[in-house]
Amino acid sequence: MSQYSKDVEAIAALRDAQGSAWSAINPEHAARMRAQNRFHTGLDIAKYTAKIMREDMAAYDADSSQYTQSLGCWHGFIGQQKMISIKKHFGNTKRRYLYLSGWMVAALRSQFGPLPDQSMHEKTAVAGLIGELYTFLRQADARELDLLFRALDAAKEAGDEAKAADIQSQIDNHETHVVPIIADIDAGFGNEEATYLMAKQMIEAGACCLQIENQVADEKQCGHQDGKVTVPHADFHSKLRALRYAFLELGVDDGVIVARTDSQGAGLTKQIAVVKEPGDSGDIYNSFLDCEEITVDEMGQGDVVIKRGDKILRPKRLPSGLFQFRRGTGEERCVFDCIEAIKAGADLLWIETEKPHVGQIKAMMDEVRKEIPNAKLVYNNSPSFNWTLNFRQQVFDAWTEEGQDVSAYDRANLMSAEYDETELSAEADRRIQSFQADASREAGIFHHLITLPTYHTAALSTDNLAKEYFGEAGMLGYVKPIQREEIRQGIACVKHQNMSGSDIGDAHKEYFSGDNALKASGKDNTMNQFS
Repeated sequence: MSQYSKDVEAIAALRDAQGSAWSAINPEHAARMRAQNRFHTGLDIAKYTAKIMREDMAAYDADSSQYTQSLGCWHGFIGQQKMISIKKHFGNTKRRYLYLSGWMVAALRSQFGPLPDQSMHEKTAVAGLIGELYTFLRQADARELDLLFRALDAAKEAGDEAKAADIQSQIDNHETHVVPIIADIDAGFGNEEATYLMAKQMIEAGACCLQIENQVADEKQCGHQDGKVTVPHADFHSKLRALRYAFLELGVDDGVIVARTDSQGAGLTKQIAVVKEPGDSGDIYNSFLDCEEITVDEMGQGDVVIKRGDKILRPKRLPSGLFQFRRGTGEERCVFDCIEAIKAGADLLWIETEKPHVGQIKAMMDEVRKEIPNAKLVYNNSPSFNWTLNFRQQVFDAWTEEGQDVSAYDRANLMSAEYDETELSAEADRRIQSFQADASREAGIFHHLITLPTYHTAALSTDNLAKEYFGEAGMLGYVKPIQREEIRQGIACVKHQNMSGSDIGDAHKEYFSGDNALKASGKDNTMNQFS
């Protein structure tokens, strides 16, 4: 017996036990509402999705072709439509997640207005977006089931038992739109206690996976901008533990932590690490500092020095008080950060790079995996990279090394449209297309995400609409590229009243008021034009 059928029987028994006061309650209607509200709290969601992520991580360990993907979302509607589209085109949501970008929260969701990615937005905005995303995903479940319930009633009314049985099977085996969200907690928004408190808020909203970076919280910069400042491992690891304690306190034992290192592009640190004994992590962290050897007599007022063996070293210090790392140590520091983070309890790693290059990522992960064989990456397929130019230049360089004639191409100008139909362009596009599969196979990438895709799609589509609608096309500028395509491609949102919950409301009115219900879906509803 399905859960739905069990609920119908259980509610019928409960109704009968209550006597005449509950006589108007229809057990099947109540069971339908229960099916449409599978998850009651954010913690229910976090526990459910954490289990999915753990299973997917194990599947990837067994077969690297089983990598996962997500797209960044800045509004619940965006996340909802993404998952509805995935179910429509692929039949299920397996290995497809959502990503919540701190960049997009700052740029699009802050009450201060558009902000740079510097942790200046309200802390509550992140958890608020997680809750909003799951509200919309649960609404997608309710809408899809409502359509099935209506189809079931129609089949029963027509006496089509076979069709009714098929629809009932779809209801019993309904796959939820609720999927894991990898949520960006930036650098923790303060000290480790602040990180813990914010983590709890995000987990209670439904997050099963939190991504935290090793930058200084009050100096935080976007991973693809200059001026990044990292912290010693002891500081970062205390925040990793804060996240784990938050998961454990709330009973999300499978909670996933992503430790991100920005060391590849971070040339500065705010403090010198504490060294308890030679060769410990603090000592190694300090070994990357750009230092000059001095004598005691050369020490100046306020100088900070390091004693290593019988040498006195003075780290280079900027007017800001920040200390500088030696140039060219970024990749070595990334490897060290990753190994130490896994040892400190992180489940997944994130290396923020300056370009999408399989060889570069593989080289670092090969070093990490010498010590942590099953280390896995979450990788940002960032819109901050010029993918076209990067890959055309990678092909140009590879062909040059192989001795092929590249005299027809100007490496510095390969973004030009004049190269779009060339053999080099075709090869670059092929490599872009296979980048995720190649990097997952070669470089240990478990999850591929695009941080800001819907920011850019919203901008591009709005620009095209404005150009046409306010230009000569007029209303055709909306109808031809948008509504007509919605109808022909079967985009559910063409029936925007249904998508907003109007039909679900009608069903509830009928449950509550019977024949007295005033419903919106009558013959004069213009949405019928899209039937």
